[in-house]
Amino acid sequence: MNDSIAAAHDGLELYNHVAESASATVISQYSTSFALACRLLGPRARHHVRNIYALVRVADEVVDGPCAAAGVPSDTIRVILDELEADTLRAVEHGFSANLVVHAFAATARECGIGANLITPFFASMRTDLDVSSHDAASHDDYVYGSAEVVGLMCLQVFTNAGKSHPSPPAPHLVDGARRLGAAFQDVNFLRDLEHDSADLGRDYLGVDARTVSRTAVLDRIDDDLRAAAATIPQLPRDCRRAVTAAHDLFAELSARLRANDGADARVRVPNPVKAALAGRAWLGMPPKEVRS
Repeated sequence: MNDSIAAAHDGLELYNHVAESASATVISQYSTSFALACRLLGPRARHHVRNIYALVRVADEVVDGPCAAAGVPSDTIRVILDELEADTLRAVEHGFSANLVVHAFAATARECGIGANLITPFFASMRTDLDVSSHDAASHDDYVYGSAEVVGLMCLQVFTNAGKSHPSPPAPHLVDGARRLGAAFQDVNFLRDLEHDSADLGRDYLGVDARTVSRTAVLDRIDDDLRAAAATIPQLPRDCRRAVTAAHDLFAELSARLRANDGADARVRVPNPVKAALAGRAWLGMPPKEVRS
C-alpha cells in the first residue's frame, strides 16, 4: 500500500470514528433511557445500535418540530426528508456520506445487511406525519410498522450479523419478536405523548381521541406484544440479551404505570431509581419480567 492510499485509508478510519462519535452524542442528548440500555449491549453491537437510533432521531426531528421551529416551510420540510432518505440509500450503496449520522448508519447497514426493504418503510412513515393527522386501525398498523417495527428489525440484523463477513437473515421467530417489541414501544410512547400529539401536533395515532378504540384496549395490545417479545429474548445472542431485557422491562413498567394512571394529565415516567433497578436486574442476566395486565 503506497503512502497516498495508506493516508486515505487512515483518513476514512478517522472519519468513521468521528461519525460514530456524532451518533453516540445524538443518543446521549436525546434519550438517557436508551443510552443506558445501549451500555448493556456488548461492544460488538453497541455502536451499531447507536448508529441506527441516531438516524431515526434525526429523521424524527425533521418532521416533529425543530425543522418547523427554524422557520422551514412545510413543503421544504418534505424536500429535506426526501433528501435525507436519498442520502441514506446512496450512502448504504457507496459507503460514504457528508452527513456524519448518515455515514455512521450506512457503515452499520453495510456490515449487518440492512437494506432498502427496511429503510424505505421507515421514511414512508416519517413522511406520513407531514400529511396524516388521524389514523384508523389500518393506517396505525402501517405507520407503526415503518416507524418502529422496522427499527426493531434493523437492530435484530445487528444482533445476528455484527462482526460477520456475510450477513444472513434472522430466524422467523426472532423477526416476530423484534416486530412486536417495536410495536409495543411505539404504542407506549403514543399513550405517553397523547396530549402533546393532540394539542401541539394535531395528531391522533391511536384513535383514542376519536373514540374509535379505548385506552384499555391499547394497553392490552401493548402487553400482549411485550409478552410475545419476552419469549424470544432468551434466544437472542448472549451479548444482546441484557440490553433488550432492560428495554423490555422499562416499557413494561411504563405500561403498568399508564394503566394505573388512567386519565392523569402528566406524562408518565419511570423514576431513575426504578430504571437503575431494572437495568441492574437485566445486568445480572435475569429473564424479562412477567407482564401483568
